[in-house]
Amino acid sequence: MLNTLEGLFKLARDRKSKPVEGSYTNKLLANKSLSKEKVLEEINELVEAVDKNNNFIHEAADVFYHLIVYLEANNIKIEEVMEELNKRKK
Repeated sequence: MLNTLEGLFKLARDRKSKPVEGSYTNKLLANKSLSKEKVLEEINELVEAVDKNNNFIHEAADVFYHLIVYLEANNIKIEEVMEELNKRKK
């Protein structure tokens, strides 16, 4: 499970350092406004899917992917996010 998330972070970082022409990930990385728009859109779609008890797994996966790309586009390191979460343990 964690390997999948690590793979997505690696993909985003690799595409940022070595862009691939025609890549959707690169499109999002290059356009922070679009990346932000997609995160908000996908979160809304997830909430609607949960409310309707329909297609929520697909929508949750979309949220993870778009959030990871958004974080990378804005130079927010997952390691720092994880460190912050560790600080919040009670």
